[in-house]
Amino acid sequence: MINFQKILCPVDYSNCSMSALTYATKLALKDSARLYLLYVKDERVSDYGGLKFDAEFNHTAETVTGMEQKLRSSIPEEIRCSINVEILIRTGVPFEEILKVARNNVTDLIVMGTHGRTGITHMVIGSVAEKVIRNAPCPVLCIRNY
Repeated sequence: MINFQKILCPVDYSNCSMSALTYATKLALKDSARLYLLYVKDERVSDYGGLKFDAEFNHTAETVTGMEQKLRSSIPEEIRCSINVEILIRTGVPFEEILKVARNNVTDLIVMGTHGRTGITHMVIGSVAEKVIRNAPCPVLCIRNY
């Protein structure tokens, strides 16, 4: 039986990343693993109609603290005290930051959401999950929200 000690879960508040967080939380609880919740503010983001938070996010102590609280509150309250959670906030290219955190923290598993885009949308937007899978130093569990 495989037991995980360190699980990384990137969160961008999309439906698929929240589904992935549910899986990551259950795995961390089952194995008493440390759960790293990672939010990456995409440095390439401009006014593209994405998450409103991205446009307003800057690394002031107040916004970082607010984001940490928001990430922590994403874990159900009844199990929050039962899981060892570390909150990480980064700015950069999402797949690169996910891989850096996975390597630096010697992560056993990455649990992340995927939109499952195909065709032209996939070519234009790209796939963070695909880039992570191709370069990850550990297994990656991708959760698709249907």
